[in-house]
Amino acid sequence: MPTTIDFAQVEHVLLAAAHAAAERTLPLFRTPLAIDNKLDAGFDPVTEADRGAESAIRAVIAEAFPDHAIIGEEWGTTGEGRYSWIIDPVDGTRAFISGAPVWGTLIGFAVDGIAVAGLMSQPFVGEDFLASPGRSTYRRGASMQANRTSGQTDLAAARVFTTTPNLFRGEHWGKWEAIEAATRLQRFGMDCYGYALLAAGHADLVIEPALNTYDIAALVPIIREAGGAIACWDGSEPTGGGNVVAAASRELLDKALELIGSVR
Repeated sequence: MPTTIDFAQVEHVLLAAAHAAAERTLPLFRTPLAIDNKLDAGFDPVTEADRGAESAIRAVIAEAFPDHAIIGEEWGTTGEGRYSWIIDPVDGTRAFISGAPVWGTLIGFAVDGIAVAGLMSQPFVGEDFLASPGRSTYRRGASMQANRTSGQTDLAAARVFTTTPNLFRGEHWGKWEAIEAATRLQRFGMDCYGYALLAAGHADLVIEPALNTYDIAALVPIIREAGGAIACWDGSEPTGGGNVVAAASRELLDKALELIGSVR
């Protein structure tokens, strides 16, 4: 780990940036607001909340670390180098525009392409899931406690989350069917909140295909520092996105990866 990075400062910037984002998102949550569609075919919504929150986050990061790269869902990539900040200002925009408080602001910090610190902030509920090397913590108001996964190792007893099974339609459908059949309980519609709940011990698996780096980078250290494991379906590093599965233990991850890989 580079000795030039002060991770206390990184944590401070993560929290300050999330606070700045909340000042843009909360006034618009559960209000009638204009919704734009990024796609010509299909539906990928974006709102003033997404754009404004990312601008606010970028301003905080740029002031503290002007020489670091920033990768954001709404405004693209600026800068380059070993250190990068990866932003999804409103992960779960569909939830946001539906009034469901399972969206979150994701901010990750990566060194040489590997996320080592990150924050998932849900400002309406008032929860922050924060990680840096050596710790993953849950914060709500004045209370703070360590995140710790359930440690589950048994696939048959696992609670599994995904945003929607429709993500697996087509070539991945058999993989979802195998995971569904092998696990005890399945819950949907969680977006980033599902990964945070896994880190806190309330879920055992999260599986989703076709993630972008800004969908997952912030969550990688939150899960790993809580004792969990996370990888792409081929076992590779997930910070850059891809088909991802997160688990409450390395043993459970290995079992899930073996099952996923067995379905062609």
